[in-house]
Amino acid sequence: MYRLLLILGLLIILYFLVKKALREFNRPSLPSGSAGHDQMIQDPVCRTYIPRANAVSASIGGQNYYFCSTDCAQTFHKQLSG
Repeated sequence: MYRLLLILGLLIILYFLVKKALREFNRPSLPSGSAGHDQMIQDPVCRTYIPRANAVSASIGGQNYYFCSTDCAQTFHKQLSG
């Protein structure tokens, strides 16, 4: 009797684990290298987090940086140049 209950419990646990694994496998993911507009990014100057869609972007030295304001972008550019 106990063996039957133990096997039944293990089968139920296995069922939920397989169900969760299949759900994760079938979930659409973002392509590598692309970030959603709702992603939070950190300003390299003042260290605040802002949504990527609201950030001020600047290409400095061939690399894209994101800032919370144009003041932070100008400060960062001044720090790099000297």
